[in-house]
Amino acid sequence: MTKIITAAQMQALDRRTISEAHIPVTTLMERAGSGVVSCLEQRLGPVRGKRVTVVCGKGNNGGDGFVVARLLRRRHANVRVLVMMPTSELSRDAATMYKQFVRGAGKSSVYLYASKAQAQTLCQDSDILIDALLGTGLSATVTGRYAEAIDCINETGRPVVAVDLPSGLHADTGTVLGRAIRASLTVTFGLPKLGFYQNDGIDLAGEVALVDIGIPPAYIDTVQSRTTLMTPHVVRTYLPKRQPSSHKGTFGHAGIIAGSVGKTGAAAMAARAALRVGAGLVTVAIPTSVNDVLEAKLLEAMTIPMPETKARTLARTAFDRLVAFMEARTAIAIGPGLSTHPETVELVRALTKQLDRPAVLDADALNALTGRTALLATCKTPPIITPHPGEMARLEADATSQTVNSDRIGTATRFARERGLFVVLKGARTVVARPDGVVAICPTGNPGMATAGTGDVLTGMIVGLLAQGVPSWESACAATYLHGVAGDLASARKGQAGLISSDVIEEIPYALQLMHQAPSNETNEKMRNDPM
Repeated sequence: MTKIITAAQMQALDRRTISEAHIPVTTLMERAGSGVVSCLEQRLGPVRGKRVTVVCGKGNNGGDGFVVARLLRRRHANVRVLVMMPTSELSRDAATMYKQFVRGAGKSSVYLYASKAQAQTLCQDSDILIDALLGTGLSATVTGRYAEAIDCINETGRPVVAVDLPSGLHADTGTVLGRAIRASLTVTFGLPKLGFYQNDGIDLAGEVALVDIGIPPAYIDTVQSRTTLMTPHVVRTYLPKRQPSSHKGTFGHAGIIAGSVGKTGAAAMAARAALRVGAGLVTVAIPTSVNDVLEAKLLEAMTIPMPETKARTLARTAFDRLVAFMEARTAIAIGPGLSTHPETVELVRALTKQLDRPAVLDADALNALTGRTALLATCKTPPIITPHPGEMARLEADATSQTVNSDRIGTATRFARERGLFVVLKGARTVVARPDGVVAICPTGNPGMATAGTGDVLTGMIVGLLAQGVPSWESACAATYLHGVAGDLASARKGQAGLISSDVIEEIPYALQLMHQAPSNETNEKMRNDPM
């Protein structure tokens, strides 16, 4: 996992690198600028002949921008630099990089900010825009000419590459400080920043690429951060090996308690996802009258009909048979499509007390625990819960979807600690929290996955890994990451609009294949919607 840090922690790392490792600021700027250009060309193609406007502030972020401008010009781009302040006001190191740019390009390529109209003309007459206005230390509201420049950049509709952080975005909270750049690509340095994965940062950062600028690994090791970013290298180590002598029993038996009339699809998707992620056997416990419907949807999974209510949901009288069902399975999932029928709710609460093996609780199982979350502490093995923000709000006293989304990391961390379990808080940049306060954020996935059933797919993937003997934390992280990769592969093939959950299920084997094929070197890894 890669540590995710605050602006203050990044600034401390920079200072230590400069003062103790004796690496000059200008050297760090050179590496940063080189990384930006490399990532830009990987994402947007060769810059030769393209019109690129680099908008520079007076600080070190602007200094990075001057390096980018010089290197782009070396690649035969038509580069213009818009400087926000008189060059006499540039920081010392930014001034050094400005002089190096002018030495090669001449002052005719430099424009001093004069008016919004001037900035609009420059920005509109560009193929690519580089945001090097403001760095990670920003805490005040953006106003005046900086706000005008940000508006001009955003209004163009052109690709925007943010240097280290989209200007105007709070590096820690991901909130907008008055105005903020909407980037297509953010190239960040050293370690990723918290703000990329919270609030407005999720939308404004765009694709995030990480560049190593030479901060000594020993310094990074000393940074205290309990928030991490999932990476393919780590996820790969979580996945079970498949030996030549393996048989279906080797990979466990997942039991899924799910479904009701009108909601057999949820049970079917969870079962198929569990099989696709590698579970050896999958059996679904389902209300009797809809058992045949489910069997028609499933070829490889088994079903067991259970006593039902008149509303065709699981009945309280199914309790003993379901306890025996759970005892005969390696891992259990409860929830997809169960309904909130009062008798089914009572059944779920009773079953929760009996959980003594790895389990994932989702959907209507979580709804059944609203106001009764103390029952989760009775589980002999800490379960994994997979709420979306609405379900999380119902589990947390005095919470709403809005308050959950405004502090997704804090909400998941608190609930995991207080209840002694694992939380997978779904949504853009899914957050996985464990009882000791460690949090992992998933960088994969895309808006096409905002469709019915993708949560059922995730539940199936988690129970499928649990059945294979993967521990709870590792199962939660690996399934979440792979779920996003499968969604990204499906999106690449079919586009985001109209993507359905079955598309994601079909891509799970290819997501697994990517994990096993991927190189171990994660430098410059893309950390947004790309699977690798």
